[in-house]
Amino acid sequence: MPQATATLAAPTPPHPARTGTAPARTAPARTARTRTGRSQDSRGSEFAPLLRTVKEQGLLDRRPGWYARDMAVNLLGLAAVVTGLVLLGPSWWALLLAPPLALLSARAAFLGHDAGHAQVTGHRRLGRAVQLVHANLLLGMSREWWNDKHNRHHAHPNHLDKDPDVAADILVFAAHQTTGRTGLRRWLTRHQAWLFFPLTTLEGIALKVYGVQALLSRSGPCRTRRERLVEGALLLAHLAGYTALLLTLLSPLQALAFALLHQMLLGVHLGLAFAPNHKGMEMPDAHPDSDSWGHLRRQVLTSRNIRGGRLTDWFLGGLNYQIEHHLFPSMPRPHLRLAQPAVRAHCRELGIPYTETGFVDS
Repeated sequence: MPQATATLAAPTPPHPARTGTAPARTAPARTARTRTGRSQDSRGSEFAPLLRTVKEQGLLDRRPGWYARDMAVNLLGLAAVVTGLVLLGPSWWALLLAPPLALLSARAAFLGHDAGHAQVTGHRRLGRAVQLVHANLLLGMSREWWNDKHNRHHAHPNHLDKDPDVAADILVFAAHQTTGRTGLRRWLTRHQAWLFFPLTTLEGIALKVYGVQALLSRSGPCRTRRERLVEGALLLAHLAGYTALLLTLLSPLQALAFALLHQMLLGVHLGLAFAPNHKGMEMPDAHPDSDSWGHLRRQVLTSRNIRGGRLTDWFLGGLNYQIEHHLFPSMPRPHLRLAQPAVRAHCRELGIPYTETGFVDS
């Protein structure tokens, strides 16, 4: 399964693609003109004025109160679903609780994603704890595995050689990635446009499997034995708690049906959140001058926004503002909408395409 682009990322040392800070100055760049008529020297400073505007508006200031309320509401929702299962007992009507549980699970994923980007708090240990609870404990997904993958995606979005989200797997994203495919993989590639959404039903399970594989791998992202033990203990706690809850309250067949429906709907929901963000956008490999792209162009040209109101913001976890999120990964979710006018105007002034479309069109 393709790995979702839109969920968790670890706090990392300052880097323009992860923290929203301006790119560091380097040695003078060559001033050869690009096909847009703008020199590489001028591109290096394109992001600075926008960053200054956003900082002046206080949009990089954290919103711990907003996130505390969001977490509390989500936990209350999860408690309500569990209470409903207890009250219904071993009944097929319990399957009606699988869709709301999928929605709440996706909310947990979005909160873990934001905590990993240091949007919730600047305190590293607290942010890690919030992410461990929402990723490992509530979802059964490895925090360290996701952070490693997602940080590489943010640093090099849509780069075939550097972005793991567009690496050839079940899906491919460039013609040359189809070379050598035979049998089932060849058939999947030939029909991947039609199979994309059916395949997203497996994403909730795939995220768990990838995390466990990384945890068991000696070359995995866990740097210390303690990290590996904490990750593993929380993943086991999730599996044990989830299994015990369903088998205690439902019959084995009902429990299996509930788990499958829950995980499939979660996968589709996450697919709807991450699929529109970069698919079909610019791929740096296809541009000979992409090495000269600064932070602004690298993030804007490879990202797409989804238009909509508050309901869209809630359903997609703020990832519908993918351009703003990639430009300022540490910006709190409720500020992304507020930053959009400034980003759009800045791109218009520079003649940089700012892509957004409706949810259905995406």
